[in-house]
Amino acid sequence: MPILLLIRHAENDVLKTRIAGRMPGVHLNAKGYRQAQALAQSLADAPLTAIYSSPMERALETAAPLADRHHLEVQVHPDLIEVDYGRVQGRTYKQLGRTKLWKLVHEKPSAVQFPEGECMTAVMQRTVATLESLVGHHADNHVIACVTHGDLIRLAIVHYLGLPLDAYHSFSISTASVTVVALENGCARLLNINQVTSLEWPNKP
Repeated sequence: MPILLLIRHAENDVLKTRIAGRMPGVHLNAKGYRQAQALAQSLADAPLTAIYSSPMERALETAAPLADRHHLEVQVHPDLIEVDYGRVQGRTYKQLGRTKLWKLVHEKPSAVQFPEGECMTAVMQRTVATLESLVGHHADNHVIACVTHGDLIRLAIVHYLGLPLDAYHSFSISTASVTVVALENGCARLLNINQVTSLEWPNKP
């Protein structure tokens, strides 16, 4: 069965302050570039067949060192793009914390419809359909890297574990992390979740 490496993009300066969504011009910061290089080094021996990426700059910049290492072309896939957060995009987390919508995002994401954006159930459907379509274009022994976004990876995890969408906050997906899924005929085995090259401990409150 084909194996998918679900890779979250590396760090950027917007990440911890506001919801970047599909904002253009969000590039990796210095730490992010180091993460992307470390990721490529850690996957140097992976028998990659193809590398797909979200069209967002931060994803493409994460994919580039990996592609260089394996002499592969990064194939941009529009459906690996970040959630469409609509009017919420660009707002700070401090601003969002005062809204009923953000409370709902954390308590019942399956009921969330971002104003002028996507609903979370549609994002899950898009993500799963995209991954299974990609797998359908590859042979059983292929290893495929998909550089995408944290929410999409978490939604894929809960889907393939048979968990409700509302459980997706149960998983932390770090920047430049790798989650490994083997897929065959809609059935999945999660081989690894949120593997990083080095552990980083949360800051003390």
